[in-house]
Amino acid sequence: MADDLSSLAKDVLLVKGLKSSTLVWRLVVLTLAMVCGVYICSICLKQIGTSSKIGFLDIKVVQKPCPEPNIEPWEIPYVHYPNPKTYSRAECACHPVRYFAILSMQRSGSGWFETFLNSHANISSNGEIFSVKVRRSNMSTITETLDTIYNLDWLSSASKNECTTAVGLKWMLNQGLMQHHEQIAEYFRIHGVSLIFLFRRNLLRRMVSVLANEYDRNAKILNGTHKSHVHSPQEAEILAKYKPTINSTLLIAQLKQVNETTTKALEYFKSTRHILLYYEDVVKNRTKLRDVQDFLRVPQMKLKSRQVKIHKGSLSSQVENWNDISKALTGTPYESFIHEDYRR
Repeated sequence: MADDLSSLAKDVLLVKGLKSSTLVWRLVVLTLAMVCGVYICSICLKQIGTSSKIGFLDIKVVQKPCPEPNIEPWEIPYVHYPNPKTYSRAECACHPVRYFAILSMQRSGSGWFETFLNSHANISSNGEIFSVKVRRSNMSTITETLDTIYNLDWLSSASKNECTTAVGLKWMLNQGLMQHHEQIAEYFRIHGVSLIFLFRRNLLRRMVSVLANEYDRNAKILNGTHKSHVHSPQEAEILAKYKPTINSTLLIAQLKQVNETTTKALEYFKSTRHILLYYEDVVKNRTKLRDVQDFLRVPQMKLKSRQVKIHKGSLSSQVENWNDISKALTGTPYESFIHEDYRR
């Protein structure tokens, strides 16, 4: 009996020992499982955080490149896809744009000519930008201004609702163009800018227009307002009443200087793609405007201008001392100026 009790006590102790040992191992396993779970969760959270960060910050939308336009190989340097800083071109982003500049002299019909271009739905010519001296003070300001215009960031009345096909400006020869001609010619070459030269053949008519415009700048005949260009026959008739007196002694030298300036401009920019127009030819033959549209590679449209010509008819009726001028030019290379005339 005593042996049986002793055996029973040993069995009880053995069972208790086994239970205690099993409980300890379970606790150990549970602890390890918890540690591993926490570790795995922390790694997952880090990966989720990293992927979210990448998703929000690093992923960029890759735009498809614009399709190559169907053009001749020589045209490629003259086709551009501006990316304005001030707005998005949206549906026009892949619409090719060509850059141009109208090179001219004051009172040569450039303002009238530019109104024709701006009547085209796809052409934006931004006017006489470099009439403001600070913009032409040095090559850096000139480059900065040109970059803004050709990047379509120059907002003016010439801006279009339709997709722009050609963008440019009007640039007078005495507005920094001749002084910096080498650097400007290089800019035109690098940026694929095409030039439209617009001059007057009859430099005497141009002189009459210059003197009359200067007079009105001070006199302000039209209700105290100076107007370089007018839009009604009545205004044109009022301005045309003034007949300037031309200094016949200095006349030959002045005409020669203007002629030399235009010749130099053509020489300086002869390597730049260009077209040469004369005001008289455009007045007589409006098909010249079709040639310009072909030159700029824009769709053909009928171009219109609201400007009205101020000085009409023969020169003899527009100059106060005509007899002196006629005598001064007779027998000189400029004699043709006193005989050339046109009606429009």
